[in-house]
Amino acid sequence: MDAFTNAVVHTGDAIRRDVTVLVEDGIVVDVVAASTAPESARQWDLAGGILAPGFIDVQVNGGGGVLFNDDPSLSGLAKIVAAHRRFGTTGMLVTLISDSRDKRRMARDTVSAALAASAIPGLLGLHLEGPHLNPARRGVHDERWLTPPDVHDIALMEPLANGHLLVTVAPERVPFGIIERLARAGVRLSAGHSAAGYQETQEALAIGITGFTHLFNAMPPMTSREPGIAGAALDDAESWCGVIVDGHHLHDATVRLAWRAKRRGRLFLVTDAMPPVGSALSFFILGGQSVSVIDGRCVTTDGRLAGSALDMATAVRRCVERIGIPLDEALRMASLYPAAFLGLDHRYGRIAPGYAADFVILEPALQVRDTVIAGQRLCPEHTNGETT
Repeated sequence: MDAFTNAVVHTGDAIRRDVTVLVEDGIVVDVVAASTAPESARQWDLAGGILAPGFIDVQVNGGGGVLFNDDPSLSGLAKIVAAHRRFGTTGMLVTLISDSRDKRRMARDTVSAALAASAIPGLLGLHLEGPHLNPARRGVHDERWLTPPDVHDIALMEPLANGHLLVTVAPERVPFGIIERLARAGVRLSAGHSAAGYQETQEALAIGITGFTHLFNAMPPMTSREPGIAGAALDDAESWCGVIVDGHHLHDATVRLAWRAKRRGRLFLVTDAMPPVGSALSFFILGGQSVSVIDGRCVTTDGRLAGSALDMATAVRRCVERIGIPLDEALRMASLYPAAFLGLDHRYGRIAPGYAADFVILEPALQVRDTVIAGQRLCPEHTNGETT
């Protein structure tokens, strides 16, 4: 048994001090008063740091110098996941941007193989962002692939056998019967890269859409007479919204307004991360376009944003320091709320008995000291203060 001690513990429900978290076989056994922790347990002295549930990111296009679209292999996938572990991400959906059927099939096969073999700690599944998107709101998605789905495309959106599948669609580009069928089969469906109106979005929510991909981005702005898809997202009490809090995709005030407007627990953080995260890259190629990292922004030569250079720990810090969100809430936005969106909040997003021992260990200034998945330290370049 392992004992994580001498930390401020954010359990997902409360902030606790002078407690010890007991872990065995990758599962949290209990959270007990520090004075009652068994002396026989291996001690992890966290030296006054912050112990919180590990971050869960449902939109990761790349990292560690790798873009998943370009390298949908097991080795490429492992590099992406490892890069994000350094920033506290203990669970992720790797994301494939709109691409060919062959590439989507390769992505599904790679993720399925990795999950079946439990080969990549922290991988939870796959996010297909497209290709059934609105070309008028495509952002940097390659217009060649943006088509309504046919029978072959639908087959590629069937549930994964061993993991979780999230699919971003523009509701106006996918027949509602298909949305309803996929939702009933267990696929998570998110609306994004869409120009759907308020009423159309409401109808899509009623038959299977449960989330919104990078709220406000690749959507028409709200107006006085047409709230549009963004207004429908904020108005709907049950759906979830992902936000990219990097200071580039959204103004700080926009994030603050969304946080105040959306029902608590339904707004969560995503990175939309690209290959520069966890690497020294200053540019990369996306669908034949050159993308440069300039002042923390990933931009094409014509000035369009192309994903981000954001990591989850930085997103949490920005929420606290720039948006004014309390730390415990910002941590939930990075862990418990995305877990709930995926239907996994019975296993992830809390430090409580029966939950996975997936933790991020933070310095008081919210820099990541270490990352733990299933009770195992997986970022050896960090010092975790372990004593035996």
